[in-house]
Amino acid sequence: MSATQKYPFEHRKGKWTTIANDLKRNKFVYLLALPVILYYAVFHYGPMYGLLMAFKDFSIADGIWGSEWIGFEHFRNFFNSYYFERLLRNTVLINVYELIFAFPAPIILALLLNEIRSRLFKRTVQTISYLPHFVSIVVVTGIMFDFLARDGLVNQLLGFFGIESIPFMSEASWFRTIYVGSGIWQGVGWGSIIYLAAIATIDPTLYEAAKMDGAGRWKQMLHITLPGMLPTIIIIFILNMGSMLSVGSEKVLLMYSPLTYETADVISTFVYRRGVLETDYGFTTAVGLFNAVVSFILLVLANSISKRVSEHKLW
Repeated sequence: MSATQKYPFEHRKGKWTTIANDLKRNKFVYLLALPVILYYAVFHYGPMYGLLMAFKDFSIADGIWGSEWIGFEHFRNFFNSYYFERLLRNTVLINVYELIFAFPAPIILALLLNEIRSRLFKRTVQTISYLPHFVSIVVVTGIMFDFLARDGLVNQLLGFFGIESIPFMSEASWFRTIYVGSGIWQGVGWGSIIYLAAIATIDPTLYEAAKMDGAGRWKQMLHITLPGMLPTIIIIFILNMGSMLSVGSEKVLLMYSPLTYETADVISTFVYRRGVLETDYGFTTAVGLFNAVVSFILLVLANSISKRVSEHKLW
């Protein structure tokens, strides 16, 4: 019989003593972490009891606990609704396009910046590429409406080459292209920072050894820089997979119109219209819960696959 089984009380007492000593020794570290813990406890975990609305015929007068329990009726209504297929298709397609085009963009920019030898030119490019990140989404959307209007700069250039003007912002087929393209322009510079940091941690002696073996710049990037960035790339990819059904509603709400609902309407904007504008809180809570559960499953699957095929994982 082990000492833990023979003296369970003493074992528990020793464990609590160790925790108490650790808290006493690192009290300032825990004090610094306290605001973050309180933030998540109050604003993220505390309101989770509101998920009960997804299973109730919620009424503001009766409150969450007083409303009638209806089980999975909201979920059935959502899955059988006319909009379900369209919302799911639009949300998934926008995220897939972002994974295909937007996700590699900061990686490519970081690799290109790493190959620049002129420090002044490199810093200039970095500064210019970072600036759009600090521009408000409202301003970015306003710029797009001005540039892509029928009499905007883009259509004027098209007219110069004899091409008929295109109603970009009111044509459903252009919405995803504009959404993803503007997102790349706004976030590519800022997103490259983490990859440049990953490149900076690579041992310089590896490049020297590769040069001695006759490897050129391309082979050095392919066999040293990219493998050195791989852990960071995989972690960011896993996190992106966890948000596959979470297209930001703010930008879509600013960009879309009834003319572009066919390709622009996503789960988050549907939740906004039904929950805020139509005050159907129970139904939209069910939709949001469905979104969160699917996102969590995708996150776990992506992490499990990464764990099996490589040594890198989120947990």
